[in-house]
Amino acid sequence: MYIGSTSSRGLHHLVYEIVDNAVDEALAGFCTHIVVTINGDNSVTVEDDGRGIPTGINHKAGIPAVEVVFTVLHAGGKFGGGGYKVSGGLHGVGASVVNALSNWLEVEICRDGKVYKQRYEKGKTMYPLKVIGTCDENKTGTKVTFLPDDTIFEETVFDYNTLKVRLRETAFLTKNLRISLRDLREDPPVEKSFHYEGGIKEFVTYLNRGNEALYPQVIYCEGEKDGVYVEVAMQHNDSYNDASYSFVNNIITPEGGTHLSGFRSALTKTFNSYARENKILKDSDAAFTGEDIREGLTAIISVKIEEPQFEGQTKQKLGNSEARGAVDAIVSEQLTYFLEQNPSVAKAICEKTLLAQRAREAARKARDLTRRKTALEGTSLPGKLADCSDKDPKNCEIFIVEGDSAGGSAKEARSRATQAILPLRGKILNVEKAREERIYSNAEIKAMITAFGTGIHEDFDITKLRYHKIIIMTDADVDGAHIATLMLTFLYRFMPELIRQGYVYLAQPPLYKIEKNKKVWYAYSDEELNRILTEIGRDGNNKIQRYKGLGEMDAEQLWETTMDPEKRVLKRVLINDENASEIDVTFSTLMGDKVEPRREFIEENAKYVQNLDI
Repeated sequence: MYIGSTSSRGLHHLVYEIVDNAVDEALAGFCTHIVVTINGDNSVTVEDDGRGIPTGINHKAGIPAVEVVFTVLHAGGKFGGGGYKVSGGLHGVGASVVNALSNWLEVEICRDGKVYKQRYEKGKTMYPLKVIGTCDENKTGTKVTFLPDDTIFEETVFDYNTLKVRLRETAFLTKNLRISLRDLREDPPVEKSFHYEGGIKEFVTYLNRGNEALYPQVIYCEGEKDGVYVEVAMQHNDSYNDASYSFVNNIITPEGGTHLSGFRSALTKTFNSYARENKILKDSDAAFTGEDIREGLTAIISVKIEEPQFEGQTKQKLGNSEARGAVDAIVSEQLTYFLEQNPSVAKAICEKTLLAQRAREAARKARDLTRRKTALEGTSLPGKLADCSDKDPKNCEIFIVEGDSAGGSAKEARSRATQAILPLRGKILNVEKAREERIYSNAEIKAMITAFGTGIHEDFDITKLRYHKIIIMTDADVDGAHIATLMLTFLYRFMPELIRQGYVYLAQPPLYKIEKNKKVWYAYSDEELNRILTEIGRDGNNKIQRYKGLGEMDAEQLWETTMDPEKRVLKRVLINDENASEIDVTFSTLMGDKVEPRREFIEENAKYVQNLDI
């Protein structure tokens, strides 16, 4: 089953399954508009203007085809090779699983001038398919409404932002398809529409909006080979990250696969060949590595395959060997032609690649120097680290604390057996704007790398992690949030597995201390403050202190409110690989040099901020 989990992630997959089936209608040329509505009761409606699910009797099952799709596993267009040339949704598996996991589901179909309807509860058919009205002879489409089963899912509230990110991505990948998202729970209702005539070229422009593009045009390759339809769009920018995202039949493959391998192979061969032929690289020069060429590259690799083979049940990695050859051949040929026709762009990319090559060598020397020092000095931990006595990483946690004064209180407050404290002085380096060799000369980042024990990039080894909880503890103000973001940027860019495997947390120090009649309460939000004041009475005897920094708390208060495992509140930081491109663009927008995209991001997302300190 593709839903994957009963968490919030699995909940949103219910919507994706129905949407993906509608997208398959668009890929087949029959659907131009999909509308997703979050209703007031938290049910979701997905409506499309495709052909409408067939309503005729399925001869094998003896019931209407639509009922087969929603009640029988392995039914639908994909199975038996009929219906669709390529498909991303599971057709039938998707629809029937969504039905089985819903309190109720209703489907309405417009076909042949009639409107048909059927309702299911807990997966069971409530009444035979019936005609409930008429529609224009030329109008067709399917409308599915469902309410997730709250006895199955841990979380049953749909998140507008999560759906928005996925639907925008789907619209980018399906040129000219319009997808609308409405949230009727808000007053007034919120609505957003996505429609991109430029398809994945516009996707690359969107992802690059937080950075300065190296050249104006987005390079685009398209073609079909061995039954594989290939689309690739790419553009370099002034960052140092490789942001390449691969998709098959519109579904992201977070672990890549043969299509991504084919792209990388073509890129490396083509640029090395161009650089040699045009004397940018001499015969004696070392070849460009793929890593050098991909520095600052944003790329979308999208393939459509009739029978995709995935490694792993949740479609994480593509395994079709023909995809590698198809992408390699199409990109090699069309990229070679593009470089020949656009020598100024080719020169700009090669110059950036040469800089990346030199920087990689400088970073290697800096790493080697660090390794040699470590070998000579032993694995000496940073001097300012107050380590814990327990040596079992499962029992240990490290607090990364902003400033020496708060670090002092934390050292005094901690449980010495299991809690380590690493105070950092001031703001750490913004790695979004720095090459790798610079981070080795930054004392604060070096201290974190040494304390964690895992190394970074290709040296990274999760088994050497010294603490199974890395807790970022900063002031509850704007500066504290900025420092926490700088730390998260470093971890995301250089040690993403720590976040991916759930080892990174944010401490939640209280915002308020309330005293009344020698009793003390702590509030972690404005809502909690109001609740406490309502409970204890709003009179002149309340003394309220708004904490601006950790340093305002003594050791006992810091322990009681923020560090005691029995009482504290921690937020775990997680990466959802399905939203990898959106995470990447968020970091580059917030931490990059461009002001306008950052302002737009803050304006668009300000309403989601829980605590704002002005």
